[in-house]
Amino acid sequence: MISERSNGLFGIYVHWPFCAAKCPYCDFNSHVAKTPVDQGEFVKAYIKELAHFAALTPGRNVQSIFFGGGTPSLMDAKTVETILEAIANHWSIDPGVEITLEANPTSVEAARFKDYKSAGINRVSLGVQSLRDEPLARLGRMHSVTEAKLAVGIAQSIFDRSSFDLIYARPNQTLKEWEAELNEALLMAVGHLSLYQLTIEQGTRYFDLRAAGKLPMPDADLSADLYLMTQEITASAGMPAYEISNHARIGEESRHNLIYWRYGEYIGVGPGAHGRLLIEDIRYATSTHKQPKIWAEQVMKTGSALVCNDKLTWEEEADEYLLMGLRLREGISPSRFHQLSGRLLDKGQIGELDRIGFVETLPNGNLRVTDKGWPVLDAVVADLAM
Repeated sequence: MISERSNGLFGIYVHWPFCAAKCPYCDFNSHVAKTPVDQGEFVKAYIKELAHFAALTPGRNVQSIFFGGGTPSLMDAKTVETILEAIANHWSIDPGVEITLEANPTSVEAARFKDYKSAGINRVSLGVQSLRDEPLARLGRMHSVTEAKLAVGIAQSIFDRSSFDLIYARPNQTLKEWEAELNEALLMAVGHLSLYQLTIEQGTRYFDLRAAGKLPMPDADLSADLYLMTQEITASAGMPAYEISNHARIGEESRHNLIYWRYGEYIGVGPGAHGRLLIEDIRYATSTHKQPKIWAEQVMKTGSALVCNDKLTWEEEADEYLLMGLRLREGISPSRFHQLSGRLLDKGQIGELDRIGFVETLPNGNLRVTDKGWPVLDAVVADLAM
């Protein structure tokens, strides 16, 4: 039974946690395997965990499947195909389903990508991160600019839809340097481009370097200028932001990420994967054990390796809806906020934020954050959540 609190969006996130090396800025659940990964054994655990979640979510229609990591392009095409077959055995698959695989340029070969396409992948997202060799080395990336460009070309020749990521606001980066790099990227991009400001997270090598004064990051003013210039250049190139860090031509938006931002349901399978599920009209926040070996052992014993399976209150749902939905250019529906929370947004607070130019109401009634408000999005969300 589909919950009355659902908007009908449903996706599946498959986390492959293994990498060839750990990047110094990365705080994702990724692991460098000391010995070759036994994919045949791991895929058994994925199949079993999918069955566990399928029993909780009957009747759903899968609109998106996303293989993230880690480095999913280290997976054999047969592993991908087996997981996709398991998903199709449990749920109906939407005719327009988006099936994305993240890839690193170092693991891209034309034959490998053709095998992924045969397995069912119809979109790839490449972790390029920079179009300059020196920053790539500082970011701990194992590919060169030449390899990155080749990988983008191969992906575009095989898949109808593709994307790649870049990181900006990097150590010592100037406005002029980023302007040139971004314009070069826009000439390469065909439909979608993800542009992330570098953030320093605790537990990473970059966090330790910054604490020791060895990582010269841009100051707040330069970071703001880099962001504003990014929005202007991408909009002028016909690839405006549809989300605070993601840019696309019309129709090329990432359907999987839209499920997150529109506050749909999604299952997270694999080590350290997160999910949001509606069961008997209650939304649950789920996450699984981060250590791959322990995750696999627990799944094979009990069917899942959940370390979090929390019921969210209506207030928590509403706060998440604000946090996710206001990242989108389309904004949020105040009526859905009311449905989720049982309360109305404060008209006085909206009026004040509107007066200072941080939010606006669209003709369809949606409330969205303006270009002026996006750089202070967290503050806007906090004001509206009060």
